[in-house]
Amino acid sequence: ANRAILPARSSRPMASYGVPPALGVAPEMMEEISTGTTIMACQYDGGVVLGADSRTSTGTYVANRASDKITQVTDNVWMCRSGSAADTQNVCAYVKNLVEEHNMQRRGDEDPGMADVKLVATITQQLAYRNKDKLSAGMIIGGWDRKLGAQVYGIPLGGSMQRVPFTVGGSGSAYIYGWCDNTWRENMSRADAEAWVARAISLAIARDASSGGVVRLVTIHDKGSSRTMLEPRHQSLCESELPVIPRG
Repeated sequence: ANRAILPARSSRPMASYGVPPALGVAPEMMEEISTGTTIMACQYDGGVVLGADSRTSTGTYVANRASDKITQVTDNVWMCRSGSAADTQNVCAYVKNLVEEHNMQRRGDEDPGMADVKLVATITQQLAYRNKDKLSAGMIIGGWDRKLGAQVYGIPLGGSMQRVPFTVGGSGSAYIYGWCDNTWRENMSRADAEAWVARAISLAIARDASSGGVVRLVTIHDKGSSRTMLEPRHQSLCESELPVIPRG
């Protein structure tokens, strides 16, 4: 009789990815630490709003429920990160270093803490494209500068780049793209743009198992930038979603 030949098991121990053994999570249930996530950004009349959830996962295990996926590159440019947490953190560190070197070599009376948004996006895109076979990294660059004003650039897996009025990324984007296309309006006010981004991420959190936690927002304009955090009890409820019970 024919017998199925099973592949030999590797003698190399499986990676634990930092998950404590006491939690009893089987190694085969774990994957590389990922920001499987929902990130997005949009322009409004005078600036840019970036948003992200805060769940970081290793397969089915939530490694961090309050991570920060919106990273400041310069005073006027921020980056949203999705994909492998290690990959995107290192790409962002490289970009910050290269932009700082560029600013030191620049001459003139320009603020050394500022940078052209397109320059930051192009450097990020070049790093992502040249290492596309090694990286799992999708990023959004958003910011404001004196040359072009408010700008949003999407840099998905593979290293392409496109300037867009709004963009969505991460695993949660598949659940909200239709809603975003249907409700997007040009030249929204700052309050409307912040509410729109927060609502979109709340909807993704309700449907996507890889998205969760708090909603973080960063608003960038000609006066600077500001950050906001919305706890689950302050997020909009999706249809049939149970309300959050506040802790006493």
